[in-house]
Amino acid sequence: MFEDLIKEMEKMNRKSVSVPISSDEKGYVDKQCPSAECEFIFKVNGEDWSNVFKDEAVWCPLCRHEEPAKNWFTIEQVEHAKAEALAVVKGTIGNALRSGAQKFNRRQPKNSFISMSMKVEGQTKRTHTIPSKAAEVMQLEIKCESCSSRFAVIGSAYFCPACGHNSVTQTFSDSLRKIRAKMESVDIVRMALNESVGKDEAELTCRSLIETCISDGVVAFQKYCEGMYEPFGKAPFNAFQRLEQSSKLWEDAINKGFQAWLSEDEIRMLNILYQKRHLLAHSEGIVDSKYIDKSGDTTYKEGQRIVISKVDVDFLVTTLETLNRGIEDECCRIKESPN
Repeated sequence: MFEDLIKEMEKMNRKSVSVPISSDEKGYVDKQCPSAECEFIFKVNGEDWSNVFKDEAVWCPLCRHEEPAKNWFTIEQVEHAKAEALAVVKGTIGNALRSGAQKFNRRQPKNSFISMSMKVEGQTKRTHTIPSKAAEVMQLEIKCESCSSRFAVIGSAYFCPACGHNSVTQTFSDSLRKIRAKMESVDIVRMALNESVGKDEAELTCRSLIETCISDGVVAFQKYCEGMYEPFGKAPFNAFQRLEQSSKLWEDAINKGFQAWLSEDEIRMLNILYQKRHLLAHSEGIVDSKYIDKSGDTTYKEGQRIVISKVDVDFLVTTLETLNRGIEDECCRIKESPN
């Protein structure tokens, strides 16, 4: 009576249930960092996942956590696969019981004084799996400059998931995007805090948010310069935190300092912002004689506190982007030069 069920159970012991994973409309497949402290969700190009990525290791674009390729399914994909596997098992068992009942009923003698029949309620169950749905398309698509693999993220990415490469230019670009995002959010943050905690706290928070943009920009450019300068040698410690020394290092390396891309006024204003960043980092923004001497900024007296405006942040980001393009173009030119 249960021959079909026994056969199907034996088959299931010898095989696994495969659940397909759908790609989005651009051909990207969802992945998730397996580190419980990160769980960053990103996408990889489906063709590259098959042809470029290696089974031995995949890296998280955000935290660079490393694990074999088999461990990068998303939480949703795993839960979907469990549900699909359970549905297939239930369907297989149910259909085997139904088939066994039909065979049992056909074997019953007709016109017998005592008759027996079996009935399995419910419709025929599916024994195939449904692919997991792909998440929405991610707008920031990146191509690794080292291995050419393609991946997509929301927000920022610092490492290639296929080879673990850290892109200096991509990291710098992401840092400037984050600074701009901060500035665009200031008014929204102020309105929200005004209603929730009051005007005083809102103003303190927003002022701090703006001031951190200056430090973020200087540090991002420092890291960018350190990475780009590596082919030319080892720069002195924290040299790229100092504008004049940084310009001199690039002039020695690629025959062009910052004056090649910025006017005298732009360099002067950029130097003032560098010195303001130093004050914020080391003396809570309180002006001293060293600041006045190094910046040439006579709009402040000793003991005053500097003010950072949105205009300052916009100028800093725009100016650093100009230097970034100039340095990158010259480094590429030197790299491609036959000599």
